[in-house]
Amino acid sequence: MSRGVRSVAVVGAGMAAARFASRLLALAPPGGVEVTLYGAEPYGPYNRALLVGALRGRPAPGELGLSAGRATVRTGTEVVAVDAAARTLRTACGATAAYDVLVLATGSEPVLPELRGPVPRAGVHLLRTLADRGRLAAGARVARTVVVVGGGVLGVGVARALARPGVEVHLVCGASGLMARHLDAGAAVAVRRTLTGAGVTVHAGPVVRLLGDERVVGAELADGRCLDARLAVLACGVRPRVAPARAAGLDVADGVVVDDGLATSAPGVYAIGDCAEHRGVVHGRAEAAWEQADVLAARLSGADPEAVCGASPPYLRLNAGELEIAAFGDSAGEGTGVVVLADARGGTYRRLVWEGDVVVGAVLVGDLGMVGEVGDAVFGREVVEGDGVRLLLGG
Repeated sequence: MSRGVRSVAVVGAGMAAARFASRLLALAPPGGVEVTLYGAEPYGPYNRALLVGALRGRPAPGELGLSAGRATVRTGTEVVAVDAAARTLRTACGATAAYDVLVLATGSEPVLPELRGPVPRAGVHLLRTLADRGRLAAGARVARTVVVVGGGVLGVGVARALARPGVEVHLVCGASGLMARHLDAGAAVAVRRTLTGAGVTVHAGPVVRLLGDERVVGAELADGRCLDARLAVLACGVRPRVAPARAAGLDVADGVVVDDGLATSAPGVYAIGDCAEHRGVVHGRAEAAWEQADVLAARLSGADPEAVCGASPPYLRLNAGELEIAAFGDSAGEGTGVVVLADARGGTYRRLVWEGDVVVGAVLVGDLGMVGEVGDAVFGREVVEGDGVRLLLGG
């Protein structure tokens, strides 16, 4: 254990926080460190990445919990201020606590669309917390028309999760198209075809107004069309939650700026997960958050004081019913070579991108039987032999 590190406070009680706490306590000498997680939600740590699946009941909400080891978890306790110089924090109820080391794991917050006029009070939902999931699931049980605003990973997943016989689901993806950050045009067509087959109608937008006074009754698109809807889900992405770090005087760009050891600009303060910006990138995905948590736990426990975070290629995985998508690296780029295998009847699309003779990106839609081999090729920057077809075929 590093000298002087005894009390570790973690602002946030989400996926990154739980992983860090459990790893640190497993690695540190017995009794060498006390870890306290401060979470604003009334629940202990849970797997937020599975909330979309929980809308369909798989897994059940009660199966989302994550272990934080022997850490103390203070639920319903929002940290509203940090004094990095004094090494203290203050909660919303006015209590203060001292720490030796502070870890910011504040996660991210939803991005709301720019809409004309007021937003109806009832029938409009987000999906960021377990409570959001409960409210949305209850509303979806009685709604017969739904509009999902946002064509990114969350929007696509929610639209597919809410689609069922007797329910009309509209997905408004905006001018950029479906999952434009991850998919090329061919992959987007394959995803749209699968959504359509599941009963989801995809629209180019954007939505400019939600209709209704007290309760939502529809959505107006930029071209003047109006969609009937009695339930609306705003799924327009997320941004790092950085307000506590900014107020404390830490360096903040898009996220809280950290070095390869996850240290911020203030001594004794670190950041991990969706709120952290490492090498100019905010990753916003579970795998990167867990890697950061593991590195920081190794450093602070003394198990590996020189552990560092390297560059992490973009990675996406979405499983929503029969809609399965994986994207690695520069998945939507052109590189110096591209090979595509598509089967419209079977609903599959596979694309490999390379630069020179090295694999730099891939996207898979439909059958993901070769996802492990393709992922290893991208992350390992493997040399492509021939035209890459055998890799896409799983050979």
